Amino acid sequence: MAPPSFADIGKQSRDVFGKGFHFGLMKLEVKSKTSTGVEFTAGGNRNADGVVAGNIETKFQCSEHGVKMTEKWNTDNTLNATFELQDKIVPGLKLTLDGNFKPNTGDMSGKLKEEYKHEKVNFNSDMNLSASPVINSSISVGHGPWALGYNTAFDTGKATLTKHNLALGYSTKEMNLHCTANDSKVFGGGIYHRVSNDLEAGVSINAPIGGNTSFGIGCKYALGPDASIRAKVDNSSKVGLSYQQRLRPGITLTLSTLVDGTKLNQAGHKVGLALEMQA
Repeated sequence: MAPPSFADIGKQSRDVFGKGFHFGLMKLEVKSKTSTGVEFTAGGNRNADGVVAGNIETKFQCSEHGVKMTEKWNTDNTLNATFELQDKIVPGLKLTLDGNFKPNTGDMSGKLKEEYKHEKVNFNSDMNLSASPVINSSISVGHGPWALGYNTAFDTGKATLTKHNLALGYSTKEMNLHCTANDSKVFGGGIYHRVSNDLEAGVSINAPIGGNTSFGIGCKYALGPDASIRAKVDNSSKVGLSYQQRLRPGITLTLSTLVDGTKLNQAGHKVGLALEMQA
């Protein structure tokens, strides 16, 4: 089994703080799939400022030829098309061409991505299709429960490397530990622990040199097969709470709130509601 990619080292810990929270949003998402394998996703959200955004996505997959095509259109009048080819040129290799087009302005942009997975190595790169592209590259190697990753970017216009990021992870079935160093200026880390089948917990810390250190504690507890609660708190006294309930197969309701503990009697707290349906 290939090691996690550089971006996925420590993902379990970050998910404790990111998944299941929709602060300041009213969100609706509907997914369906036809008998021919075409997937449709339509969604929309309204933020606390009253701005409404929506999108519709169509995904077609031809497993026989290793091809996946995705088309997306959002309310910003931006068209996105993605073409993926996997395991056909070389086993473990996935090539992706991603393009964006704005009909009202004529602006076009694109990106070419490459991912290669091997038993001990996971390599990723992407390059924007422009006159002076920036090439982002990352590699991770694994041995047993350990994974070591490195990420950099090369600006072809300036002919220089613009970042140097490192990540080290240790993972077992019950625990995931990781630490990061970004340009030798920002250091961080996290711990994920599956306490039991019902309880997951995580700790995250971020320490920039010369800046303020931030850290947080979060957890997820399953009340049963159809309901769960999430909670997190950071050192700035911001408390996030979430309740997720599966109303029936394919329909999930999530209620969440973010409370500023230093301003309990003032406005500014956020609430969120998300309804996700899948057929």
